[in-house]
Amino acid sequence: MAGLTAAALAGIGFLAFQANASAPEHLAKAPHSPSASPSPSADPNGSGGHGKKGSGGKEAAAAVPAGSGEGKRVVYALGAKRVWLVDESGKASATFEVTPSTVDPAPGTYSVTSRAAAVLGSDGVRIVKVVRFAVTGGVVVGFSAAADGSTPQPDPGSRTGGVRESLKDADTMWDFADLGSKVVVVK
Repeated sequence: MAGLTAAALAGIGFLAFQANASAPEHLAKAPHSPSASPSPSADPNGSGGHGKKGSGGKEAAAAVPAGSGEGKRVVYALGAKRVWLVDESGKASATFEVTPSTVDPAPGTYSVTSRAAAVLGSDGVRIVKVVRFAVTGGVVVGFSAAADGSTPQPDPGSRTGGVRESLKDADTMWDFADLGSKVVVVK
């Protein structure tokens, strides 16, 4: 039994190494330095419902955090544990709660650097609709959903960069955030 456990752990370690080795070169380098420092969220409590939409007769989305920039962008509020998908007009087309990773990116402006339909996460969980945008302390940070739809709190003793979304919200993010899309992280 111990041999099987050791083999499984070795396999997971190899897959994590392989994922890191196959990451684009610019992600494997030193941590990204944000180019701006947006103001903290105007909505620190993250009020507004999970997955609210902004138009088409649906409920209005919660207010986009002040100081999060202009134009089309993803806004991730660390304290509110919430994401807004903001269209060109500056209005949120969607907003939803997320489960933060154990490693937070510094507040600032980033770009989507890579995407993957399905991979094994650094925590050993099979994840889908991965949208990566930062590297912090050698840990790649991005949005994703667990393939089984779960959003458990990450192990505080591990260094992971997966900001977990529901499967539905991951679909919405995937459709919105192409390579090069702006991601603004606020407090």
